[in-house]
Amino acid sequence: MFFIALEFSDNKSQASHYMQEHNNWIRGGFDDGVFLVSGSLASGSGGAIIAHNTSPTELEKRVANDPFVAQNIVTATITEISVARTDKRLEFLLTDSD
Repeated sequence: MFFIALEFSDNKSQASHYMQEHNNWIRGGFDDGVFLVSGSLASGSGGAIIAHNTSPTELEKRVANDPFVAQNIVTATITEISVARTDKRLEFLLTDSD
């Protein structure tokens, strides 16, 4: 499983120009069964995504294709999480193939 932090850069003012493309990119991650959760950081400093069912290399390529990343609107940090314990509703993450 992976946690992706998308922190706004100095180019944040361009976000509105690429928002639809960014939202389409997020939708694609859900459609492909890779993204589990996405949302804005409460601090307003960017967004976050929880992903699974992918490899680190594949995820890096996917994140690089985010229009916000490509246009330097956000800086992405990917953190891999080795899931050891979950709520019963998330037990599928214990057998995830990451």
